[in-house]
Amino acid sequence: MTNVAFTAPHHQAAEVGLSVLKEGGSAVDAMIAAAATVAVVYPHMNSLGGDGFWLIQKPGKAPVAIDACGYAGSQATLAAYQESGIPDRGGRAAITLAGTVAGWHLARQWQGSRRCLPLQRLLEPAEQLARGGIKITESLVAASTKTFEALHGVTGFAETYLDQGKTLTAGNTLCNAKLADLIEHLYRSQLQLEDFYRGDIGQTLSRGLAAADSPITADDLAAYQAELVTPLMVTTGKGQLYNMVAPTQGVASLMILALYDRLYDASWSELQRVHHLVECTKQAFIVRDQLVCDRSRMSVAAQELLGEPRLQAMADAISPNRAAPWPKPAEPGDTVWMGALDADGTLVSFIQSIYWEFGSGLVLPGTGLVWNNRGVSFKLDGNHHNHLAPGIKPLHTLNPALAVLNDGRRFSYGTMGGEGQPQTQAALFARHIYHGLPLDEAIARDRWLLGRTWGETSTNLKMEQGLFDELAESMTAMGHEVAPVPSGSETMGHAGGIILAEDGSLQVATDPRSDGAALSAVV
Repeated sequence: MTNVAFTAPHHQAAEVGLSVLKEGGSAVDAMIAAAATVAVVYPHMNSLGGDGFWLIQKPGKAPVAIDACGYAGSQATLAAYQESGIPDRGGRAAITLAGTVAGWHLARQWQGSRRCLPLQRLLEPAEQLARGGIKITESLVAASTKTFEALHGVTGFAETYLDQGKTLTAGNTLCNAKLADLIEHLYRSQLQLEDFYRGDIGQTLSRGLAAADSPITADDLAAYQAELVTPLMVTTGKGQLYNMVAPTQGVASLMILALYDRLYDASWSELQRVHHLVECTKQAFIVRDQLVCDRSRMSVAAQELLGEPRLQAMADAISPNRAAPWPKPAEPGDTVWMGALDADGTLVSFIQSIYWEFGSGLVLPGTGLVWNNRGVSFKLDGNHHNHLAPGIKPLHTLNPALAVLNDGRRFSYGTMGGEGQPQTQAALFARHIYHGLPLDEAIARDRWLLGRTWGETSTNLKMEQGLFDELAESMTAMGHEVAPVPSGSETMGHAGGIILAEDGSLQVATDPRSDGAALSAVV
């Protein structure tokens, strides 16, 4: 008898994932089933028209990673956007391909056909939810209200994600029969998941993208493949920490924890812990913004950025009692992170996103599918390392995390939240691994977010109210510009984690800020 577990920011996705695991399915298959489901039940956060990243680790083996993010379409040139600029929404904002379905396909190829459950078994729960309708959550209502002005006129959006032209209402039912038909076609097609790019669905998508004046062509879709890559790794006093390669900010997430490990003193107060995590974040973000971009353009390989001399110099630049100035805006981002553990002990850390709430807002005709707007991360300065060009991937906020600790524990963890992802990862990891809090408490406790969030002009340090009340005066005296936000704010992301000890004991947790569930079973 052994433990299996699944955690997701929506309870129905977690339930679907666990059901696959209880039937003997692998962590990979459970994640695909949950990824399809969460795209239906949390459509403001992610979609089959978005991107995905995987970390997968079998017991005693080095983790592998899957980069399933899209690159810019072949017509996405600087000249095509120089005059008009890159719009936030609509067809012209649908600049990059959708990679996540290709990531599902590659993950199944990687594990081998003998380990795979039928694709119909994995996708049918999502199809049924899309056809029968989902219960509208407060999170979905908040996104509907926030984006109404920007999206109500975008092709296909109103008929799919508004209620007779008005914002959604919590507790009502939202159906998406066209998306259900698309999902059903995927598992019935001879091409299976590849149909999304090279079959009937690919042709439908490319026609809709062309009609919306997207720079993505049918040939672009047909050529797209997800990539199996070696994840980044850094060794700390606690073990080996893994995260995603460029173009993600995975290197920044690892830097924060590597710096904290060098500086950490067990006698620190909560004030010193938070101060140092914030200052480690600043150092990591400076390097990220200067250097991280599409891997083909990196002037220094991301793994080299985690070398000892650079990390020590960064640690030396951190003051134990003074805050460094911080004027940098934060990147927005709505995303889902999920974790899985199967009966063989395989751990998965997975993230899927369309970037902003509802992405580009473009719902392609006949599909019920909303496309991402990740291309807004590109720059139009041809000298910038993150400038727009066909075939290039933009800087990504997405980064799933995984750790193999010296005491034998293995830890899959992550969060949604754009710029907040590395910060929240650091908070929950430090609280659990360094400070000894139970995993659920490490996630639930009040958190912070450095930088400007969408719709605001300040670049301050936002702290949930309880933490603000405890630390604001002292943090201000150290030079931090702090501001309160309500405790339990979705601004702080939806975190989760699974940690398995060598003796088989398990902790699985989800964020009370989400609609999620952390589930386990003995099989």
